[in-house]
Amino acid sequence: MDKTTCCIVGGGPAGTMTGLLLARAGVEVTVLEKHSDFLRDFRGDTVHPSTVRLIDELGLGDEFAELPCSELNRMHMYAGDRMVVAADFTRVPGRYRHIAMVPQWDFLDLLTSAAAEEPTFTLRMRSTATGVIDEAGRVTGVRYLDADGIEHALRADLVIACDGRDSVVREAAGLRQRMEDVPMDMWFFRIPKAVDDIDSGAVQARFTNGNSAVAIDRGDYYQTGYIIEKGCDAKLRAAHDVAWLRDRITELFGWPAESTAAIQTWDDVELLEVTVGMLDQWHTPGLLCIGDAAHTMSPVGGVGVNLAVQDAVAAARILAQPLLDGTVQSADLEKVQRRRRLPASFTQRSQRGEHDMLIAPALRGTLHTAPLPLRIVDSVPALAGLTAYLGGIGLRPEHAPEFARRPGTGAQPSNARR
Repeated sequence: MDKTTCCIVGGGPAGTMTGLLLARAGVEVTVLEKHSDFLRDFRGDTVHPSTVRLIDELGLGDEFAELPCSELNRMHMYAGDRMVVAADFTRVPGRYRHIAMVPQWDFLDLLTSAAAEEPTFTLRMRSTATGVIDEAGRVTGVRYLDADGIEHALRADLVIACDGRDSVVREAAGLRQRMEDVPMDMWFFRIPKAVDDIDSGAVQARFTNGNSAVAIDRGDYYQTGYIIEKGCDAKLRAAHDVAWLRDRITELFGWPAESTAAIQTWDDVELLEVTVGMLDQWHTPGLLCIGDAAHTMSPVGGVGVNLAVQDAVAAARILAQPLLDGTVQSADLEKVQRRRRLPASFTQRSQRGEHDMLIAPALRGTLHTAPLPLRIVDSVPALAGLTAYLGGIGLRPEHAPEFARRPGTGAQPSNARR
């Protein structure tokens, strides 16, 4: 069997960030990623102000600034019968007052390239976790398949599950999320931008009765998420030709027929079954779950990436020394959960509020006007700044631990709050 100090399953934002930080602390860390590269159609490209600041603290601000990026300074949305400002990031305190819309594959390449400079970091692509090694009730490693389908075993002092909402490692360890009811699922598809397309902003969100969607500008196309009633995917596909969806998208965004024609068949439309859940306990002896593996989030607000990154920072700061000393215990894993449970719970509660206030009425056909809370936020600029802070910075924002900091354009001094 191979051996490492910390095995991280999943090369998404949580896994790559945890790997980078622990490697900078000198911990031997191996990241297993099932895909061959990061060039996939990710849904989450939003890098919030707290994460942009973190990147700078790590000395990667200049490299991050070179990535393809658009900035979202204010979150406008059309709700019911009017356009409202739901969040104003220009009012967020600090240097970074926007959401950076960065392709996630570029973001992950940035983190893994920085991690590769550390001698204790290993990234194994095309390595698919299939289960855990359990010895006397303690997780002591993982089993995984390589690119040729050959099974391997990797022992580790600690396994960190960062393999997302459908975490194989979490399930193999017998951990189950407590799930909540949600009103929606989403269809995702690409709409090419027309040659004469007028810049409508990094994100377009439109919620009307029975017809709602969000579109993210990805340069030459819009990544579009269309909201449908929970569990109605098969029924809608059976009842309608795909032209029905094209017509509804045109009604929302006014895109020309030559653009919406990219949706040629239902095969061009991918279903995301929206789930929201939380582990009561994020760990078991030898294993810690973070990110979506611990708390599956709704797509509302695009906060999943940033919560995962914040989890990673807290985990690395708390666990680096115990891992180096070979003394990591369940009490250390519990410290991570105690640190990060409140932000995750608060965010899920906020998402439930948006589901109840905006999405469920739109799906029921009762969203005749913008909900009162949105109208109040729109009319009071300070409140739009508050919503931006809660969404863009959040509760208990994490700073880079001292051992991981490198000089950069905006790195904070050594006495900065950690």
